[in-house]
Amino acid sequence: MKTSPTEVQTENGCCSMKELVEIMARSLVDQPEAISVNEIGGAHSSILELKVAKEDIGKIIGKQGRTADAMRTILNAVAAKMNKRSVLEVIG
Repeated sequence: MKTSPTEVQTENGCCSMKELVEIMARSLVDQPEAISVNEIGGAHSSILELKVAKEDIGKIIGKQGRTADAMRTILNAVAAKMNKRSVLEVIG
């Protein structure tokens, strides 16, 4: 299966970096319906804005920012495979 430059190959098919962030965030929060991800893409970089409910922002950030850092690490690994840079911003 061929993927586009912003899609990730997974076991079940492919998904975009936007969908990857959304899947990770939905598994962490109590209000998954309140999640929205906005992707601002450039030629060599991508900014992903993750908006969550105010009650869930602590679950996304985690203790000392560890959960958000882990999400950024996964996102950067995926972006590196596509020769891109990525930035994840969490907005409450």
